[in-house]
Amino acid sequence: MNDPVAVFRALHHDRTPGDPLVLPGPWDAASARAFEEAGFPALATPSAGVAASLGHADGRTPAAEMFAAVARIAGAVSVPVSADVEAGYGLAPAELVERLLEAGVVGCNLEDSAGGVLLDPREQADRLAGVLDAADGRLFVNARVDTYVRALPDGTDVIAETVGRARLYAAAGAECVYPIGAPADHLPRLAAGVTVPLNAHGTPDGPSGTRRLGELGAARITFGPLLQRCATDAVRDLAARLRTG
Repeated sequence: MNDPVAVFRALHHDRTPGDPLVLPGPWDAASARAFEEAGFPALATPSAGVAASLGHADGRTPAAEMFAAVARIAGAVSVPVSADVEAGYGLAPAELVERLLEAGVVGCNLEDSAGGVLLDPREQADRLAGVLDAADGRLFVNARVDTYVRALPDGTDVIAETVGRARLYAAAGAECVYPIGAPADHLPRLAAGVTVPLNAHGTPDGPSGTRRLGELGAARITFGPLLQRCATDAVRDLAARLRTG
């Protein structure tokens, strides 16, 4: 199997409980090479981590800068790379797909909120269907569900709302769903409610943490900007030692 998209797609399936696909999030070419050298089979860029490396606040990176950064990351490694492109930067589906393919990635995250507000799920499903139609199998789309990080009307059952959105997105063709911020104890019900792999948000605390998320139903683990922030903390500690040493 030489097609990078097919390789990446296959990595999500037939996972045994406790053995989820772990995708570190590189923020630049150097971190991408480090993760590849460590033996990870694929990578997934975090928009917030890339934004920080470029000097922008999360959600404030111009599209051209984000795609250029993602292209540098993808070009620095031989393993498949998926890109977090937030809500798509307002690009039409065909243009978004073209930009992603030009950047050399095999997939993307697309979130269902903008400006801090959840989007209408049916409209989001239609947008996902448009992206997938334009991609024609050339991209693996991970549909982020923001119900745990955005305000919901009082009395809303967050699990039911999340599963409802996830099912719509899967029906539109999304191959993975990502309820970012979902508590670990919600994962079994969320995983049982969908027919596509479930992406959970992990913490960099070693294999035991990712194994537990896999046992709870996650097929894929990503970390958002946490790894970039750990690296920044390490640099801060080094700077303090140099300053006071």
